[in-house]
Amino acid sequence: MKDRKKSFSAFIGICVLLIFVIILENISGFVPNVPQVLEPTSPLFTVLKKAAVYSLVAVTMNLLNGFTGLFSLGQAGFMLLGAYTYAILTVPTAMKEQVYYLFGGCAFDFSLLDMFEGIFGSSGAGGAVSMILACLIAIVLAGCVAGVFAYLIGIPVLRLKSDYLAIATLGFAEIIRAIFQWQKLGKVTNGANMIKGFPTFSSFNITDGAGNTILRLSTFVPFLISSVCILLIVLLIHSSYGRAFMAIRDDEVAAEAMGVNLFKHKMLSFVISSFFAGVGGALFAMYVANAQAKAFTSVMTYEILLIVVIGGIGSVSGSVIATFLYVACSEWWLRFLDSEHYIGSFKVPLLRNGFRMVVFSVVIMVIVLFFSQGIMGNREINIGALFKKRRPKAERKQ
Repeated sequence: MKDRKKSFSAFIGICVLLIFVIILENISGFVPNVPQVLEPTSPLFTVLKKAAVYSLVAVTMNLLNGFTGLFSLGQAGFMLLGAYTYAILTVPTAMKEQVYYLFGGCAFDFSLLDMFEGIFGSSGAGGAVSMILACLIAIVLAGCVAGVFAYLIGIPVLRLKSDYLAIATLGFAEIIRAIFQWQKLGKVTNGANMIKGFPTFSSFNITDGAGNTILRLSTFVPFLISSVCILLIVLLIHSSYGRAFMAIRDDEVAAEAMGVNLFKHKMLSFVISSFFAGVGGALFAMYVANAQAKAFTSVMTYEILLIVVIGGIGSVSGSVIATFLYVACSEWWLRFLDSEHYIGSFKVPLLRNGFRMVVFSVVIMVIVLFFSQGIMGNREINIGALFKKRRPKAERKQ
């Protein structure tokens, strides 16, 4: 009963958050003279979109590192698989010859978008239904492809431990990135070139007949998908499988003695984490409006790992909070450090291109040194407590 109340409170909290995001994104269209930060082109919404995507990937890494004790560094590789799967399946057939012009067209003369437009139509409500179904199915398939690859490489690598597992998964990610840039696979992956022309977050904005935007949903969509995926991961963590994951993390010998099948549960955690990383990769492709292998480098994995460490290994709430802080600092709040500033005729020293990353690195070092367990440690935010009616002080004393 208590778990049901917590789940219901979490659901209500997510609904409130999504409604707030819709209002925030569209407030400039209903309220005149809003602050510049609330304009659609403001860095705020860029940060929110990227943070929503990264928060999902950070939680998937925390599922492995924080809750199962598997030190994996292959998230960028699984994101790449998800991004390319989504892009290949949703580029309209009419655009494939233009996108794959260097290779004389794509090997797959198929598009989920065209298939559903043939069923529901390509204009009006039918066009919206076609796009939504095509995108959702492509996102799920993106996760499935990443999950299948995770299962195949998990058979040999999950027998490794600690640093050896990290090196093996990092090597897998680098191999996948190199293969997808191989020119001989150009008819499928477009070689080292990017794939474009598929639906992005902006495609979900509702427009009128003249093309004017009536309702913006480009920030709401990544929040919705990431929230649902993170909620599913949280439900998994609080299930019997999640308790088995944590038992493996704490003591493999004791977990095996209590009847936990180590390899089965490690594989399950690895595949589920990779599935949602693939979903995150599809969302990342929608965010940047292209799919290109060179973007999914080991640096991306290190960024995600850093977010997990800052938020707290073993805390879903910490991963989400740290993601928004990390993206906001790196993409917005510290941007002023990259340009020269004057106070009267006095030039502020050190401010120049690249100084932002120096300060950002120092901030991260301070956090890691003074918050060794991260922002949240292994604690979680109790959403239910936010909605719980507090008793009067005199009554609590009794």
